[in-house]
Amino acid sequence: MKITINKILNWAGSLLAIAGIVFVSIRLKEYSSQLDCSRLDVFLWSAMFGLSLVYCLINILLALAWQNILKYFNSDTTKLWAIKIYGLTQIAKYVPGNIMHLASRQAMGLSAGIGGWQLAKTSVWEHLILSVAGISYSIWIIPLFLPIVTTPITIVCFTAVVIIMMLVLNRYMSIEITRAFTLHTLFLTVSGMIFVSMLALLIKNEPITASQIFFFFGSFIIAWLAGLLTPGAPAGVGVREFILLLLLKGQIQETDLLLAVLLSRVITVTGDLLFFLLASLITIDKRRSDLTTKKE
Repeated sequence: MKITINKILNWAGSLLAIAGIVFVSIRLKEYSSQLDCSRLDVFLWSAMFGLSLVYCLINILLALAWQNILKYFNSDTTKLWAIKIYGLTQIAKYVPGNIMHLASRQAMGLSAGIGGWQLAKTSVWEHLILSVAGISYSIWIIPLFLPIVTTPITIVCFTAVVIIMMLVLNRYMSIEITRAFTLHTLFLTVSGMIFVSMLALLIKNEPITASQIFFFFGSFIIAWLAGLLTPGAPAGVGVREFILLLLLKGQIQETDLLLAVLLSRVITVTGDLLFFLLASLITIDKRRSDLTTKKE
């Protein structure tokens, strides 16, 4: 039986995901007696639901970015159609393999009359643009390795990188790719803010400093990106948590960190589910006016 590179990568990703889950589970077992679950009161649960709603809504940014990438490849669709298809298929990323949402989106796009090659290219470009946007946030964790780099310097550097990327994409690619990059950057920014908010709610007795906020912010996005790009890890489960624990170890009390990491996963899963339900409620007229495609 021939073993392909894709299968090897998928198995490796699955092993990493399992290793991450085991690592987090061991840590939870070690600190289970110290985890203060009494903090999970009505206020915290309400805040988590509110953050889940925010995460649900920012998924629309990903759908609109996908629509712009489709347009770049000569498939012009309506915003509502893109949001509906993206929302219905995105939930499939939790199926082991971390590619089922892409396969589902491919199938729905084909049924709508979009070319298979165009859909495949949009998936590749979506991950490429997300990766470029995500990597730029690594600037926020530089102070961990180079203490001489201050928060104001990281702010200036990050802003400059994003602006330069937008100008380069607009000059050498297209306005659609520039919009996709901007939307992905906004999505990642709000995602990072959600995680920092969760941390702030859990350790409210110890105010987080400005430098810590940006460091936590960047760490979450780097961990999120690693989970996204790991084949075989459904929605990055295990990988994201593992990297977060490594990056933030020693920055805050580990019991608080463990609880924040787990609750942030609850928030994102709930947000994805809400986005799926929202997409399910969107009605699309089957007439051609609701989806216009231009074949290459």
